[in-house]
Amino acid sequence: MSAVALVYTLFGSREAALGMARQLIEERLIGCANLLGEATSLYEWNGVLEETAEVPVLFKTTPSRRDALMERIAQLHDYEVPAILALPVEAADNAFAKWVGDQLAK
Repeated sequence: MSAVALVYTLFGSREAALGMARQLIEERLIGCANLLGEATSLYEWNGVLEETAEVPVLFKTTPSRRDALMERIAQLHDYEVPAILALPVEAADNAFAKWVGDQLAK
C-alpha cells in the first residue's frame, strides 16, 4: 500500500475549487491539490440531460486521513451530490510521500 492517497472531485468553478483546496490545506487534510483543466461533464439530473463545464481536482493526502478528507469535502461542497472518489495509488516516491505526511503533521 502507498503512503499517499488520492481523492478526486469536480467543482462548478475554478474559484470554488481554489477555495476548497486552500481550506483543506489549512485544516491539514491535504498536502496539496492539483486543479486540472476545465472538463465537460455529461449526466442526467432530475430527468434532464445536462452538459456542464467543471474543474476536476486531485487532492493528495495520507491513507489515514482519506476518509476524513472525503467527509469534509462532502460537508463543504456546494453540489447536492458531489462525485468524491478515492483513487488507488499503487506506489509513491518515498520523498514525495514523506512530504505529504509532513504537511499534514504541522
